[in-house]
Amino acid sequence: MSQKKIFLVFVAISTVSLLLHHGGHFSWTMEAFHLGCPSLRTHLSSSLKPKHTNVAFLKTHKTASTTMQNLLFRFAERNNLTVALPVQACGHQFCYPRTFNAHLVHPHTLPPNVVTSHMRFNRAEMQRLMPNDTIYVTILREPGSMFESLFSYYNQYCQSFKRVPNGSLEAFLDEPWRYYRPDEKDSMYARNTLTFDLGGDKDRPAADATAYARAFVAETERVFSLVMIAEYFDESLVLLRHLLSWDLEDVLYVKLNMRMSGSKHSLSPGLPFKIRAWNALDARLYDHFNASLWRQLTALGPACVAREVRLLRRAQERLVRGCFGGRLPQLRSAAQIKNKELRPWQPSAKVDIVGYDLPTNTNATWPGSLAHELCLKLIMPEVQYTRVLLRSQSLRYRRSYPLRSPQPQPQQPVRSVLPRHQQVGIQQIHREALPPGLGPASSPTATSRPAGTQSRATRVGLRPSGPQRQTP
Repeated sequence: MSQKKIFLVFVAISTVSLLLHHGGHFSWTMEAFHLGCPSLRTHLSSSLKPKHTNVAFLKTHKTASTTMQNLLFRFAERNNLTVALPVQACGHQFCYPRTFNAHLVHPHTLPPNVVTSHMRFNRAEMQRLMPNDTIYVTILREPGSMFESLFSYYNQYCQSFKRVPNGSLEAFLDEPWRYYRPDEKDSMYARNTLTFDLGGDKDRPAADATAYARAFVAETERVFSLVMIAEYFDESLVLLRHLLSWDLEDVLYVKLNMRMSGSKHSLSPGLPFKIRAWNALDARLYDHFNASLWRQLTALGPACVAREVRLLRRAQERLVRGCFGGRLPQLRSAAQIKNKELRPWQPSAKVDIVGYDLPTNTNATWPGSLAHELCLKLIMPEVQYTRVLLRSQSLRYRRSYPLRSPQPQPQQPVRSVLPRHQQVGIQQIHREALPPGLGPASSPTATSRPAGTQSRATRVGLRPSGPQRQTP
C-alpha cells in the first residue's frame, strides 16, 4: 500500500474516532446535512473547537438583558470563569450612567473573562479590561414596546416622566420637550436609551442626526459581533451558540425581571410612530440590526434554525420539570415571595416586578443541595446573583493570595455558594435536561486562567496583588 493510501486510511480512522468521541455534535451535524443547510456543514470542524469564554455583553435597559445576564452568570460559574463586577460603591451596576471606566471593576474580579452588568459603554476602557479575543454582544428591542416599558418602570425616578400629569405616556409624547430636560438626572431613560447605553449622543442635534446615526450604526457593527433582538430571543441564542461554540445546555434560561400584566399598557394607534420619532436614533439602530439578524438566520438556514429553537425549548422544558416538578412556579409579586434571595427589586409602588419562589418539592425532584443550587440560580434576580458572585469570587481571590491583608466582605451574607469541585454535579443535572445527542461535547473547553496568574490587570491600572482604590 502506498504512503498516500496509508495516510488517507489514517485520516479516516482518526476522523471516525473523533466523531464517536464527539457524539452529540456529530448527530447534530448529520441532521444539519439532512436538512440541507450548507452553512452548517462546517459545524463538524467548529464543534471540535474549545468554547469561547471571553465575552462582553452590553446589558441594555428593558430588553430582556437580565435574562441574558443570568445565562452568562451561570455559564461563568459552570466553567470556573471570572466575571467582572462593580466596586461596591457602584452597587450592582458600573456606576451607571457614568461612562464605564476600568477602575469601576472590583479588584477581586480581575482579570475577567466575562462582563455583563449595566454600564454606559466605553470601547477604549473595555479593551483595556478585557482580553484581545473578547467577543462583544448586546441586545436591542423594538422602540415602541421598549419605551412603554421604560416609561412604566422609571416613572418615579426619571423627572422627565414624573412631571407628566397623571403619568400619561400619551401626554408626554404629545409635547415631549415640555417635560424632557436633556441634562437632568436620569434623562437617559426618556430618550434614545439604547444609543446612550452604547456610548452615543442621545440628543444629537437634528441638523446632523442622520449622518450621525449612520456613522454610529457602522461603529456599533464594527465592535459587536452579534446584536441580539429581544423579540427573537431564541433565534438570537442560536446565533450566539454558534458564534461562541457553546453547547445547548449553555443557553438554557428562564425569563426574569418581568412586569405584572396590570403594569403594562397597550399602545393606542399613532403612539408607536410618535415613539419612533422621539427616539429616532434608537429606531435606526433597531431597524438596522433587526434586518442584520434575519440575514444571519437566513444564511444559517431557516429549517435548521427552527429545529434548534425547538430543541432549545424542549431542553428548557426538561430543565423546568427537573427543577420545579412540572411547570414553572406561578409568578408572584415580591411581597409574596418567601425566599428573600428570589425577591426582585421593585422600582416603585406603581409597577409590580414579578419573580418566582422555589416550590417545596424541589429537593424531592433532584435530591441534594447541588440541584437546589442550580434551580435557585436559574431564577435568581440580578441584585442577589451579583452579590452571590462577588462573594464567591472574593473567597477564591483570597485563597489565591493568602498573604494579603484582610479585605472587607459584602455586608449581606449569602448562603448559596458552591465549592468549585461540586460543579460537576450541576453539569450532570443540565445533561438530564437535554435531548439525546445534544449534551455537552467532550471537546476540551477553553481553560480559564487561575485567579492568581499574571494578567491584564497591570495594564488597566488595577494591580491584583495590592490594595485597590475604589472609585465611587
